[in-house]
Formats: sequence, C-alpha cells, structure tokens
Amino acid sequence: MKLAVSRDANTGISSVGGSAERLRHLIIVLGDQLSRDSAAFDGFDTETDAVMMCESTNEATCVPQHRQRLVLFFSAMRHFRADLAADQKAVFYSALDDVENVGSLAGEVERRVRQGQPERLIVLHPGDYRVLDSLKRVACSLGVPLEIRPDRHFIDTIEGFARYAGRQKSLRLETYYRGLRKRHGILMNSARPVGDRRNFDADNRKALPKGQQLEFPSPLRFAPDAITRTVMALVQARFPDAPGRLDSFQHPVSARDAAYVLDDFIAHRLPRFGQYQDAMAVGEPHLFHSLLSTSLNLHLLDPRDAIKAAVSVCTIGHAPLNSVEGFVRQVLGWREYIRGIYWWQMPGYAEFNALGAVLPMPAFMWTGETQMNCVRECIGQLNAHGYAHHIQRLMVLGLFAMLLGVNPNEVHRWHMSMNIDAVDWVSLPNVIGMSQYADGGIVGSKPYCASGNYINKMSDYCKNCRYEPRRAAGEGACPFSTLYWDFLDRHSERLRLNGRMTFQLRHLARKSNGEMRAIRAKAANLKTDYATNTLS
Repeated sequence: MKLAVSRDANTGISSVGGSAERLRHLIIVLGDQLSRDSAAFDGFDTETDAVMMCESTNEATCVPQHRQRLVLFFSAMRHFRADLAADQKAVFYSALDDVENVGSLAGEVERRVRQGQPERLIVLHPGDYRVLDSLKRVACSLGVPLEIRPDRHFIDTIEGFARYAGRQKSLRLETYYRGLRKRHGILMNSARPVGDRRNFDADNRKALPKGQQLEFPSPLRFAPDAITRTVMALVQARFPDAPGRLDSFQHPVSARDAAYVLDDFIAHRLPRFGQYQDAMAVGEPHLFHSLLSTSLNLHLLDPRDAIKAAVSVCTIGHAPLNSVEGFVRQVLGWREYIRGIYWWQMPGYAEFNALGAVLPMPAFMWTGETQMNCVRECIGQLNAHGYAHHIQRLMVLGLFAMLLGVNPNEVHRWHMSMNIDAVDWVSLPNVIGMSQYADGGIVGSKPYCASGNYINKMSDYCKNCRYEPRRAAGEGACPFSTLYWDFLDRHSERLRLNGRMTFQLRHLARKSNGEMRAIRAKAANLKTDYATNTLS
C-alpha cells in the first residue's frame, strides 16, 4: 500500500489521501515533540504507516496563551511537517482553520482513526499528564491499542528518576546532578570532577558591575518566513484577546534555527553567562542567557548537543569552567530533575498548596501597569518577547506571588500563559515547587523568599522606582519588603521547623511589636487593594 499525499501550496501542509487499506501504525506527534530522531518513528514504514499532527483550539485556549507562544508552536509544527515530508512520511495534518478540524486533540485522533483505521496508535510519552490521560481514554474508547514510547530526548528516564527518588531520605538536586555527571562522564576526569569542584554556583551570583557598561551581544533572531507569517495572521485573527505582543516574534521554529542559536550562544554569551546569570537590568531582557529553552522544550534541539557544545569550548579555554558548569547544571541537572519530579508526583502534584495561598493574581501581572518598577520591567519584557530568565521568574514575579499569597495553581496557569517556553512538565514543578513552595519542600529545601533588598542588589530596577526597598512600612515602603516580613510572620510556625530559615527568622524576631503591627496593617491593605485591582 502506498499512501497518497497532497500538499497545499500556500500553507505547505501535507495531508493523506483516502485508502481502501488499513494503516498499520498511526504515529501521534505532539507540538512539543518535534524531533526527527524521536522513538515514535522507530520502525516507521513509509508504505503502511502515517503521522498525525493537530493544531488544537482546545489546547490553545485551555489557558490564555501569549500570542508568541501560539505562533511558536503552530509554526514549529508546520515546519516539522515539512521535515517529515522530506523523509517521505505521510502526514495527517489538521490546521487550525481546517473546516474539518474538530478543535480537540482527542477529537482529531478519533477522526483520523476512523479515516485510516490503524491497527495501532503510537505516541512518544507526552510532557503533560492531562494529554497523556486524554490519549489513553480516546484510544480505549476506540478499541485501538496505544503504544507509549519512552522519550529519549531526555537523558534520564521517568522510571530511572522514580527509582532514584525512592531511595532518598531527602530529595535534592545536587545529589541527583552529581550522579548524572558521573554516570555520563560529563565534566569529569575519571572519578574526579573537572576543576576538582562539582558545583560553581557560588561563583555565579554576581550583579552587573556598578558604573561599568558591559556589552551584551545581541541574540540571533530570525525574520518570520512565509509559513510563520501565515501563522501570525491566523493567530491574530483567531485569538484577538490573547495576551502579549506579536510584532517582535523572531524565535527559532526549526531544528536548523535551533542549531544556529546554540552556536551563537556558545560563541558570544557563554563566556560571561555563569558570572552574571542571576543579574537583571532595565531594558536588557537577554543579557548573557542562552535563549535555548524553547528549542529544548519543543525538541528542536537535543540537550546532549547543547551540553557537548559547552563542554567542548571549556577544554580549549573559550569559556571559563564556572560558566560551562552553570549551563550544564541547568540542562543536565535542573531540567532532568524537574521532569522527574513531575512524573513522580503527578497527578496530585498540581493541587499542592502547602502554604494555603488563596488570593487571585493581580491584574497588573498581565499588563505590567504597576508602579513597582521591577514588576513593570519583567511583565513588559514578557509581553514584548514572551521571555523572562530564571531569576526574573523566581525572584521577582514568582517571589511577589508567593509573598502576596496567590493561589499556586493560578500562578502556574499564569506562568503557562505568559512564557512561550512553558510546557506542563517544566512549568508545574518550577512554579508549585521552587517558586511558590506549595509542595512543602519536595523541589526546594526552603522557600525562596526575599525582600526588596535582594532585587536592589541584583539589578538596577530600584534606581528609578517610587518605592524604597529598605522600607517595609510607612510612606514609600516597598511592597516586596512589606510582604516579605508579613510572609515570615504568618508562616513562622511552619518555618521554624526548617533549619535553613533560622537566619531570616532571627531577624524577624528583632522586629518590635509596633513595627510588626505597622507591617501587618500595610500588608493587609496591599492584599485587599491588589485583589480588588484598586492599587498597582
């Protein structure tokens, strides 16, 4: 049997013609699984197998999504479809504006199964528990076997992490990361780490030098091609109320683009990445960061290639060891750790709320219309680019939500909405665990809480802000500082059980009763005003 494939000259989307014979395998390719080396294609027979891909309205609206996130996923999917066509793979492709597209992944699977009558469905293990559950349900209802293949894009397996976690009394990134480095021989000299240190985090926390202008190399950007421009017009028409701007979209949407971005990072920003990876600056969204998260999370780039590229330039002296190790720790350590925790803890993990946070997300966290300069800068950056680096997410936006007491599931939904690299497996543990401490200490050993003084130390955001980071009460008090002391105060009983919080609680104990009464009153007013959107 030879499948008949037609191709739309305008969109470049291929589709499969009808056939009297049944398909052997129908391979479901999700929007974050865009690798030609995927295990889903193992044993693919161009005569009897086909691929299905679906632009789903339901997936695009399950949370409000940044315009650039929608364009990124749909454009990358369409470019990947072209790669599959080049590999002589027939594709059932459901475009968003296809009149026969029923609008949901499960519905499209059912339609394509009835069309192709496959003997078996195959899918790479999804990155979203909800999607996995949906596929299992629809396959069961159709009476078609569903084969879920391991995702070898990742360096560890779901089962391997679960075995590791089951042996630990206290689950911590550092132990897991050291084990992966040793097992895979990364930055190792036999049994010893390169440089005789396994972790250079202490060298990677510097603020940008005061009074000295550093040159930040412009990241590699890609002008939208015909496919991307078509998708941009479609998104603008179909999702007019989506958050974020689209005019600056220049992200990599193919494996070739992703490889160029990796090369550009290694050549121009990696040497200073480690030293300044925690720094923040007004009007500088990218600094020395890699900008590889979208390519990694959509499987356009193999993490092994990213690690290999960084390690290779360390050996020739192009980049210092602290920069290379810091990058490797993010890709090999944190990324694998977070994914492992997601599947180890799901589905219950999404509902964790250890601190009992219940407030809604303030409206200005979508618009950036606030007098807090740090929040305004980070939200403005998100709206313009769909991107904020890890410290902006953790120690500005996430910190504010935790100190205020926003419901962690609402913070997760907001994070999925505003960050174009967000996929459930990476977003949920980063938000519920690290950012909001809603899991009670599974991801991190302590809450990442700080006052406005931390932001002042690591950025120039406070320089032209109306608020004073050293003040927690009274006129001009910084909301971060007010809410910080209020956070420690209201959670003090729980936090006393955490040895890593002793120093901060000791400082809390030095506050006078009068000062704490003023802070509590100020915090209560902030919570009321933010919840009712009467104060920005």
